[in-house]
Amino acid sequence: MNERTIWFGEALVGEGNEVAHIDLIIGKCDGPAGIALSTALASQNAGHTTLFAVLTPNLLVKPVTLIAPKVTIENMKQAELAFGPAQYAIAKAVADSVEEGIIPKDKVDDLVIICGLFIHPKASDPNKVFKYNYEAVKLAIKRALNLEPKVDEILEKKDKVEHPFYKPK
Repeated sequence: MNERTIWFGEALVGEGNEVAHIDLIIGKCDGPAGIALSTALASQNAGHTTLFAVLTPNLLVKPVTLIAPKVTIENMKQAELAFGPAQYAIAKAVADSVEEGIIPKDKVDDLVIICGLFIHPKASDPNKVFKYNYEAVKLAIKRALNLEPKVDEILEKKDKVEHPFYKPK
């Protein structure tokens, strides 16, 4: 890791209603990311309850990771998917990223992660929710810490790619 204080990552993995779209921020506890994490945890909103990523109750991952739902959770099925397989997937991806050296083990107490979680209202398969979110978080962390995409890649592809949810006429 370099001397930056904040990193940004994004990844889209999967398909159908269980698709995972992760936006995340990794930053130093005593910087803007730490302030944003504290503010988000202390400013709960109905349908957008933030929560820590835990492997199981009483086993918080490090770096401390806050999950912020990006879609209003309107029913218990969505809540079960967010607080079950999605939460576990995010926690496991963070822990595995530390174990694999993607996030340096000696930095985990100095960093925080804020992870935007998308759970489609019609998602129903908890195994796909876990799989896709795990893969998306791992990819977003790797991209963030490698400062990807690089600007040259963005400029090379900007007029060649299509957005998956919008096709201009």
